[in-house]
Amino acid sequence: MAGERLADGWRVDERCTNCDVARQLAPGLIGEADGRSVVLREPRDRIEAERLHAAAHACHTRSVHPPGGRLEDVPDPFPMPLDGTDAPGGAVYLCGHNSRQTAGANSYLLRRPDGTVMMVDTPRWSPSLARRYEKLGPVTDVLLTHRDHAAHGRQYADGFGARLWIHEGDLDSAPGADRVLRGTDPVEIADGVVAHPLPGHTEGSVLYLADDRYCFTGDSFHWSRTTGDVEVFDTVTWYSVEELAASLERVAGRIRFEWLLPGHGDRRHLPAGEMAKRLRRLAVRTGELRQRPVDFRAIRW
Repeated sequence: MAGERLADGWRVDERCTNCDVARQLAPGLIGEADGRSVVLREPRDRIEAERLHAAAHACHTRSVHPPGGRLEDVPDPFPMPLDGTDAPGGAVYLCGHNSRQTAGANSYLLRRPDGTVMMVDTPRWSPSLARRYEKLGPVTDVLLTHRDHAAHGRQYADGFGARLWIHEGDLDSAPGADRVLRGTDPVEIADGVVAHPLPGHTEGSVLYLADDRYCFTGDSFHWSRTTGDVEVFDTVTWYSVEELAASLERVAGRIRFEWLLPGHGDRRHLPAGEMAKRLRRLAVRTGELRQRPVDFRAIRW
């Protein structure tokens, strides 16, 4: 019942790696302190409790604990719709159940107009999760954005009977891929779905653009709540920030989208024109950066 205070007792344990996922799903309820997530307050109604349920089931270290400590007693909302099912071209769902082997990266399901589904990056592997995701429709493709998120790709592709995609620059992380993207030219991989190679974060980073509406960016760029803008992980760029700047310059005037859907960092939905302006400004800002030593602690979530 709205307004009813539910039982106290939510907590985040010391295994938290500060991946930000719980804070994305339960804003105002889970915050950051001393380099990890903490519960700011207990839920005041059922909607807030559901946000904490989502954070608990997404956390890759299982560090978010409900009252009583039994995650099995907390409803699992995944796959969670992010856009309405009446959206042109289909809908996008958050997979949840993030994996330790991808540092807690978010992954997504993209449902197509013909009823089929594409998975973008992967949650932790589980046959029962695969069966749950398949309830949305037959999964035809598993799209890997880059090497950091390649874990479980082959398992999910084989489990679904789907094609596994990756770029040649990161092929050593998924050597058994069924489809290999090459070079930097965009490639239409399905009706309405275009792969844009985007070297920078890694040599083989790719963004996948669907229906000029959804942009799955991996770790190439994301929404930062700290700056209130689109940003790059300049302190965690494995390949070349200069290459990333060149990649952004190449795509900034070419692509349009409304939904920014990264692996790490927050999501954001804005009008396509506003996103385009922010992406152009990001390309300029990134061009002013220089390669830095990797420092996870310097990330501005």
